[in-house]
Amino acid sequence: MADELVLRAQRFINTTYNNGATLGISKLDENGQTGWPVMYALTRALQYEMGITALSDSFGPTTLATIGEKYGKLDDTTIPSANFCRIIQSALYCKGYDGGDIDGKYNARVKAAVAKLHANMGVATTYPGSSLWPKTTKGLFNMDAYVTVNSGSETIRSIQQWLNGRYLLRKDFYVIPCDGHHSRDVAKSMLFAIQYELGMADGTANGVFGPGTQSGLKSHTVATGTTGVWAQLFTAAMILNKRGVPFGDFTAGVQSGVETFQSFSKLAVTGKGDFPTWASLLVSYGDQARKGAACDGVTMITPARADALRAAGYAHVGRYLYNPSTTSLPEKQIQPGELATIKAAGLSCYPIYQTWSRSADYFGPDQGTADAFNAIDWAQYHGFKPGTIIYFAVDYDAMDGEVTDYVLPHFRAIMRTIGESSSYGVGVYGARNVCQRVADAGYAAVSMVSDMSSGFSGNLGYPLPTNWSFDQISTVTVGSGTGSLEIDNNIASGRDTGQTDFNAGGVAEGLDVDLDQAAYRDLMLKDVQNYLESIGVPETGGDGWTDSDWATLGGISTTEAFDLVLSADWLFTALARQLKLRKALIQTPVMWELRKLNPLDFVADEAVQAGLKDDASTGWGQIFAWVTIEARNYCMQQGIINGTPLTKDDLKSVWTNLHDDPTYNIRSVAYLTIYNAYQLGQLRPDLTTDVFHVRDLLARYNGTGDDAQVYGDQLMGLYYVLENYNKLSRSS
Repeated sequence: MADELVLRAQRFINTTYNNGATLGISKLDENGQTGWPVMYALTRALQYEMGITALSDSFGPTTLATIGEKYGKLDDTTIPSANFCRIIQSALYCKGYDGGDIDGKYNARVKAAVAKLHANMGVATTYPGSSLWPKTTKGLFNMDAYVTVNSGSETIRSIQQWLNGRYLLRKDFYVIPCDGHHSRDVAKSMLFAIQYELGMADGTANGVFGPGTQSGLKSHTVATGTTGVWAQLFTAAMILNKRGVPFGDFTAGVQSGVETFQSFSKLAVTGKGDFPTWASLLVSYGDQARKGAACDGVTMITPARADALRAAGYAHVGRYLYNPSTTSLPEKQIQPGELATIKAAGLSCYPIYQTWSRSADYFGPDQGTADAFNAIDWAQYHGFKPGTIIYFAVDYDAMDGEVTDYVLPHFRAIMRTIGESSSYGVGVYGARNVCQRVADAGYAAVSMVSDMSSGFSGNLGYPLPTNWSFDQISTVTVGSGTGSLEIDNNIASGRDTGQTDFNAGGVAEGLDVDLDQAAYRDLMLKDVQNYLESIGVPETGGDGWTDSDWATLGGISTTEAFDLVLSADWLFTALARQLKLRKALIQTPVMWELRKLNPLDFVADEAVQAGLKDDASTGWGQIFAWVTIEARNYCMQQGIINGTPLTKDDLKSVWTNLHDDPTYNIRSVAYLTIYNAYQLGQLRPDLTTDVFHVRDLLARYNGTGDDAQVYGDQLMGLYYVLENYNKLSRSS
């Protein structure tokens, strides 16, 4: 919703500063909505009016110092010009305060707004009156809130205000938000506060959990009966970690809360605010002197290294299922015979899956599906038994919005694929916020927490996830000589103990692989085109298409159908490997149905969407929902896939999935192929199914009768082309 006075602020900037050109920015959108672009523009305008030549979006040390040097404070006696005042008024409005009429007058309304701002910041005692001071001016020119927002906690807000009021006059302490939410700024402010109370001077206190801070905290254990600032700081830290204790004195109730927190975090349960507890509350990795019972690493576990781990007290070892690189970290992937060594040493192993996963654009539904299938493949290859939890990595500092837009859809696809296609479980490996949000969405049973990355925004200000299994807190070296190895030292919660026994593993011979598109794409397309043209299917048109219909409805050419199928080659490969059948058997009907889409198919889809029909063949493979239900239920009954049996009540949702989700549609094609073999009285298709049975399966895809036989004959030629190039890829 547009705010008229924010709109006036935007117009003021555009009009006064040559549509932003004077400030080195583009013209502001005059939409009446506050946001960083407006605050950046106002910051630049303030710098310009103060004579700063190197304008910047940042309200940094130069801007702060200039206010102090030139004016000391900002009020009706010091503000140098009407435009300077209008900038202040505009900023007040953008922060939700009454800035007057943006008329260049520091009047009673502006003074009242400043006083209210200071009260909300918690600094009214520090800065009584209605003058803006350098640090509160800095706090005005950002997007921090000083009232609770988004269901913020009033208790946390009171802590934020207390910190501001107590420490703002210290050199390196700046106004923190008072919005009722823990955050990076609040976490750092807590460390500053502790350092100040330890007696560190300005310039020495730096907000870092370093040796001096750690040493000081070891002398400040708090316990039942402790009062004063150290009790306040400790209870504040508890509250910021979502522990329901009162802010203030260390009471018996606080002790009970501490015991619960210590038990949850696998600390010694003392009921006191001792150093390990302080550390776990203040920084993600906590007390790095703690020795964990679990570890993970990129080095092969040899017998000597296994002995070293056991001697050092480790019981659980995290190892990687797969390493896509053939040169980097050559022992990262579980090596042949390694799991037997782990078993013989009395250790357990928990598997981790990671390829790249270091930026937001890696994550998404297709990648999640691909990762899940690949993880299943490798877990079976190494011999991990059903019930094993596989940890999927998010190995970067994912912002909260990126978790929403990228990571959660990725893990939804992982959970769906692992759940449907295997008996493995899903874990998440990442920062605290990532782990908690994936767990809250129901996409991971347990979390391996990358708490060593203490500077990650997803760790700062977030408590240990409720379902944590392994907490990665330090890198250490154990053993010596041939037994020496570097590991990540992990605290174990007991929620996952890994696996102590393994199947023989290995991989079936002759399984399909991804098509070598660089070598075969063009040749394969030409052969597909030649074959289809030989049976009367041109590159475009046919099947009742007029040129007008083709243009308006979006007919799919041979090349387009071919490229769509190749875009999902990873999925066809994964399904073929999982189901131990030939990839071309799934590809062939999908490519054919894509190319043979006709105007009546679009009409049928629209009729279902409008509620005029219950069902119609739809999506890439042109499948009916009722057939999909039968096929999926059959595969569930046979133990081929997992899931809850579908009924006629699921018809609409199944049809929607088939129509909207190509992955669901292609998977259903694969399951229908197996179901069709059952309907024909054939054995389940496998890697040795002969061409006569393949032809019958392809015909059955179109039903029964003469038309189905013609369908099967037509598709056999396409099958031969696709299988030829799949075979070449398998052999290369």
